[in-house]
Amino acid sequence: MDANEANELEERQEHAASDPTHRPVGFTISVLAVFVAIVTVMGHRSHTEAVLYQNRATDDWNLYQAHKIRQYDTQLITALLATLPIRDQAAASKITDGYKSHVQKWNQDLVEAEKTAHQDEDVVHKAEHRADRLDLGEALLEIALVVCSITLLTRQRVYWYLGMLFGLAGLAAAALGFIHLGFLHLG
Repeated sequence: MDANEANELEERQEHAASDPTHRPVGFTISVLAVFVAIVTVMGHRSHTEAVLYQNRATDDWNLYQAHKIRQYDTQLITALLATLPIRDQAAASKITDGYKSHVQKWNQDLVEAEKTAHQDEDVVHKAEHRADRLDLGEALLEIALVVCSITLLTRQRVYWYLGMLFGLAGLAAAALGFIHLGFLHLG
């Protein structure tokens, strides 16, 4: 919500306060504005979290690729040493055994790196899903603000009721995002 919208809401609030029949509408608009601010901030934080975890997952996949390349290179060298005629077979066997132990270590590292990357991708999907719910809640709450404001212009309470309906839908969507937020950080 920018400064113009905040000033406009303040003017509507003052107008509503001058007419006692519209005080509940003005109060509803004020409450909705607070909810919009809260949901907007939480939505932005969820988007930021998704981006940070996406970067982390990308780093994990890069690490996986580095291990895979080292593993392949080592296997290639081991195969090459096995096919070439070598004068000191004992020294060659010692080198080959060392490479084989590196391959085994990188096999374990590959499994761990892949698992970590998949876990980070799961967190990204959860954060994006939560952000989508919070964005929907924000949009519905903003619609509720506008529809409630129409009540002040038209002096027809049906818009106030309709605005409260949109507000409840926005709160429900945002609540699902907050519930998802709790599950993400607990799990």
